[in-house]
Amino acid sequence: MTTDSAIRHRRSSLGTRLACATGLVLTALGTATSVQAQAATAPPRIGVLKSDGSALVKEGGLSTTWVTENTDIIQVALAGSRIGVLKSDGSAWVKEGGLSTNWVLENTDVKQIALSGDRIGVLKANGTALVKEGGLSATWVTENTDVKQIALSGDRIGVLKANGTALVKEGGLSATWVTENTDVKQIALSGDRIGVLKANGTALVKEGGLSTSWVTENTDTIQIALAGSRIGVLKSDGTALVKEGGLSATWVTENTDVTQIALAGGTD
Repeated sequence: MTTDSAIRHRRSSLGTRLACATGLVLTALGTATSVQAQAATAPPRIGVLKSDGSALVKEGGLSTTWVTENTDIIQVALAGSRIGVLKSDGSAWVKEGGLSTNWVLENTDVKQIALSGDRIGVLKANGTALVKEGGLSATWVTENTDVKQIALSGDRIGVLKANGTALVKEGGLSATWVTENTDVKQIALSGDRIGVLKANGTALVKEGGLSTSWVTENTDTIQIALAGSRIGVLKSDGTALVKEGGLSATWVTENTDVTQIALAGGTD
């Protein structure tokens, strides 16, 4: 699950708130299989970005204890056993495994990071969306340009263009783009769910194919996050809410004074 420039805006407006692809094919396949296996067995995780720039992650149930993962952060992203953070200097880092494993530098001059399975996506400061597939040192592929947000889930890639158009592709890295919605300021993907945050603060989610109908989930929101059967929203007052189950499940308050919410678990 990922964030867009609205997260940066909120942080500034509220002060302090908000194996390389070369080598043997057999090795590359083994690495990808390992990543998929870890993702399949990883427990559910929730991450938040606090107003002081600390990235916190909890693992397991909704009431488990928070662990500080990194500081001086402007975005956190989760997928399976991977955690990604974007530092304030534009460097994107990813760790794989437990909550205390080491960080790996993925890219620089980045304004957003996105994770799903063995895919890592970054949005460069110049609006270019890049995705890599496989190990943490795999090669980057250019997906789109003039982009202001990227989102990943399984074999789906979503981008939000600068003009507010939300596009999704399904399949390989070279699959065809499908227009999902317009007048959008954030897109989120998980499994067969697509979420968008409209410019008016309405959070919408669709479930199933790329052409299914939208369901209104919440209003007065500044971010939406999806993972498995969970939906998370960040309200404009800094309250992080999560629901679990169907699209009409009940919301649970997870934290307050929050600048970003991220979810992982299930088919993220």
